Amino acid sequence: MTVIEQLSALDTILAQGGVHSLFQPIVSLSQQQILGFEALSRGPSNSPLHSPINLFAVARQAGRLNELEVMCRETACRRFSEQRLDGKLFLNVSPESLVEPLHENGRTLQLLQRYGISPNQVVIELTEQTPTDDFQLLFNALHHYRAMGFSIALDDLGAGYSSLRLWSELRPDYVKIDRHFIDGIHQDALKREFVGSILQIAKASRAQVIAEGIELEEELLVLIEMGVDLVQGYLLCRPQEQPPRDARGLIPRLEGSHPPLSEDGNHLAALIIEQAAVQRDTSTRQVLEAFRLQADLNTLAVVDDEGRPCGIVHRHALSDALFEPFAAGLFARKPISRVMSSDFLAVDIKQSLQQVSRLLTGRARQRIEEDFVIIQGGRYLGLGRLIDVLRLITEPA
Repeated sequence: MTVIEQLSALDTILAQGGVHSLFQPIVSLSQQQILGFEALSRGPSNSPLHSPINLFAVARQAGRLNELEVMCRETACRRFSEQRLDGKLFLNVSPESLVEPLHENGRTLQLLQRYGISPNQVVIELTEQTPTDDFQLLFNALHHYRAMGFSIALDDLGAGYSSLRLWSELRPDYVKIDRHFIDGIHQDALKREFVGSILQIAKASRAQVIAEGIELEEELLVLIEMGVDLVQGYLLCRPQEQPPRDARGLIPRLEGSHPPLSEDGNHLAALIIEQAAVQRDTSTRQVLEAFRLQADLNTLAVVDDEGRPCGIVHRHALSDALFEPFAAGLFARKPISRVMSSDFLAVDIKQSLQQVSRLLTGRARQRIEEDFVIIQGGRYLGLGRLIDVLRLITEPA
């Protein structure tokens, strides 16, 4: 297709309003609810610019990107309103269109008022395809959106020209991990480290992480193990003109998952790992010996004289600490209270799985081997595993 033919096709689309919107759900695993929908634009099905990649590339080259994006936002808002979709509406906006001189302030707010959508339902999702040099102008534009009640999301984190700087300076409410780092994450330790770092930074910046582009159950399982709660991708649901409204039918049954939730509300009881705790005055040498004798033991809880948890010891953390110069000789005979971690999660057996899941996924980086403590009346009962909780959460009712 020649350049002239591409420009002619773009002219027709813009003149006739020839774009249509698809919606892809963004699902909260812990709450089994749809957080919202990302609006994705397509050209006419019989057009060479049907693909969004081609459509937006030609508009950018023709200097008509802002015009096209305004049309896409108008179509998305209208269809979102017509279907009375619940949750948030994620609207893609390129930074370059925000800083264009022709960009009209308040245009999006007018669209929302026309279609009865509240600004606090809308998330402006920045999609970075070209370098953004004028950070101050971009910051001012997004501050303007925030002042009107919009939330901000940073799309394709790790793929853009300056996404980490954007994150640092714009402090988005949501960050979406680029598909590249999700693809095959179950087979790539480096990708898992990258995602783990994102989760740490997200906690510090109070941003929520969305993993997008999930296509395999193995990818989803690893993300669940790492504490990712908000997910999006073909595995759950492809973009559709009329998307589903119930998340429960979208979450796949993961292999090895537990039976469906019982009706008595006391689901943690079935997950207890009856692992004896150690007293706080137990020697570090004895704890090391316990780990050596039980190859599958990853965590030990530490309790005080009344059986109340006061710390936790993870196999990997204890090993790393004792590898330090002179550490083994210095701490081997010392009580485990000297090297235990006080950063642990204790949950009462009466808490619901949803409550426990929110507590777990709210932690910066809950490693799969770092179990949590289950208590009753403040006293230690046993340990629980993050993956067991999230498998039950994702089990269809």
